[in-house]
Amino acid sequence: MNTPKRTKIMSRYKNLSGKSTVARYHAAKDAVTIRFTDASVYVYTNQSVDPASIAKMKELALAGKGLGTFVETVKDRYCRKVR
Repeated sequence: MNTPKRTKIMSRYKNLSGKSTVARYHAAKDAVTIRFTDASVYVYTNQSVDPASIAKMKELALAGKGLGTFVETVKDRYCRKVR
């Protein structure tokens, strides 16, 4: 019997500015997964950026404002592109 693969539930990004390219996010202990409005999904980790940047991404994600702008500063340092 195969165990079904556990899926990550992504939270909807509040997008308080109304102009963000971020649609959803998932914050893990040492990583943040971001789904953008174009359906692309990127994973950022402590190793690909740095722990301070991951902490800032989590803070902005919870606040619902500024995450898309911040990701622009580290966009090429993602760990992997999921989709």
